[in-house]
Amino acid sequence: MLLNMKYFYTIFLSFLVMQGMSQIAPDTYFVQFSDKNNSPYEITNPSGFLSQRALLRRQNQQISIVENDLPVNPQYLEGIAQTGATLLFPTKWLNGVTIQTTSQTVLDAISALPYVVSLRQLSDQPLKQEIKNKVFFAEELVGDQYSPALQAYPKQATVFDYGNGFTQINQINGIPLHDAGYRGQGMMIAILDGGFTDTETHVAFDSLWINNQILGTKDFVHPGGSVFTESSHGTSVLSTIGANVPGQLIGTAPKAMFWLLRSEYVFSEHLIEEYNWVSAAEFADSVGVDIINSSLGYIDFDFPQWNHTYEHMNGNTAVVTRGADLATSKGILVVNSAGNSGGNSGFPYIGAPADGFNVFSIGAVTGDGTRASFSSIGPTFDGRIKPDIMAMGQGTALANGNNNFTFGNGTSFSSPVIAGMSACLWQANPSFTNLTVKEAIKMSSDNALQPNVTYGYGIPDFFQANSFLTSIDTGLQKEVKLLQVSPNPFVTVNNIQFFTNSECNIRIYDVHAKMIHEIQLNGYASARLSQLLNSLKAGFYSIEVTSEEKIQILKVIKIN
Repeated sequence: MLLNMKYFYTIFLSFLVMQGMSQIAPDTYFVQFSDKNNSPYEITNPSGFLSQRALLRRQNQQISIVENDLPVNPQYLEGIAQTGATLLFPTKWLNGVTIQTTSQTVLDAISALPYVVSLRQLSDQPLKQEIKNKVFFAEELVGDQYSPALQAYPKQATVFDYGNGFTQINQINGIPLHDAGYRGQGMMIAILDGGFTDTETHVAFDSLWINNQILGTKDFVHPGGSVFTESSHGTSVLSTIGANVPGQLIGTAPKAMFWLLRSEYVFSEHLIEEYNWVSAAEFADSVGVDIINSSLGYIDFDFPQWNHTYEHMNGNTAVVTRGADLATSKGILVVNSAGNSGGNSGFPYIGAPADGFNVFSIGAVTGDGTRASFSSIGPTFDGRIKPDIMAMGQGTALANGNNNFTFGNGTSFSSPVIAGMSACLWQANPSFTNLTVKEAIKMSSDNALQPNVTYGYGIPDFFQANSFLTSIDTGLQKEVKLLQVSPNPFVTVNNIQFFTNSECNIRIYDVHAKMIHEIQLNGYASARLSQLLNSLKAGFYSIEVTSEEKIQILKVIKIN
């Protein structure tokens, strides 16, 4: 996870400070287009630019195809290419393209095009891989430098022998889902990271390759390059989800399918990496992924003019945050590390995109549930609770290079623990939306009654979250006797039906069985109940309806 300053693992990475930069034009830019007019793509024909799986995800969550789903106009891209610029990656959500050029003449020609709104500098000349002692966060450690002896773990009567991965899944009560057969089958997860060295050969992933669970790779840093170079950070992240070595390490979703996407250049911190992230997320959407895990974050850059301030952590400013929230609007559950700057008195806060409104931001705890001192805190600048929840990110069991297994520290590893377990929960409850699954996990957490800016909603209980969703799903299937609320789950209730004209006593209970409202209504007072339900905070509620004839208990979910 990269936050405040870039870091990945125990070795120090660096960048070469370019000399004589003023003599040539800066290197990469984002070209902003004005519109998508005269595009060959049509909203009415989405199969021309989205996979069947991506369309099914939208259909299942009642998400419409909108203009930002349309690819960038290919005529505009051709016009940019004709100026002599090298096209990198278009982004349909931002309606533009990243380019590379060292020619001011090319930049002037691009600016003169009628459909170009602006150019934004994203980086300078390509940086060489020369080592310099760049300041990293020491807490995020992977490898032999932080490798206590693999410790004995408690033997349990479970389907899997989790080895040293037992504590991190047991802490969030995910084993019952595995034992029930929910191990990520049929779920597709994209890992956005900085590289996956040794993933092709590591024993942790042999079953993923044998069973064709790794669906593909794409490099958004070096177009056409291999993601299996430069960094093993993504390898470690992947292992917390997909490792399958009984007695050594079992991940939280060992049967899921994966796309391995590189958006992060580990030898520098440039603004283009935020745009790479968005392009990678768009690709993930187009192939139909259900969940994105991003153990990445952005605050400071190699050139201070690009730095984010705390004021930027408002859910609307950083490009990567806007992209992450757009991904959630497409029905993807975006799980992101909160960051490792909690011990930085100057900037202890979460970074982008963890500040996103619907991004699932994950902090770190130790094996005994204590908040890790490095785990970034909230609130967002606009006052929202972050991180959302916590998981084990100190002493997390994982794989690293050379067929080794070790332990690591960092929210880079608490995030994928949650991403994998969320896949299992969603697999068990496929009728729900990404935001409902997220809300169930939050409401199951041990600090849900009093969330705060250091611990969020706390450590989740996935067995409890599954019980919440199962009770709602069961309720949806039953014939309604007295009352029906729709939609359910809801952001805003738009239809309440009473099936009795008798006076009813209505009690509303929160997820912890505490009565929070009691009212008397007859069958013609649906507007009053709608107003009351719409005023509730996000969460799980039980509505007890008592009339002269019968009693009904209806489970509902309010989401943001």
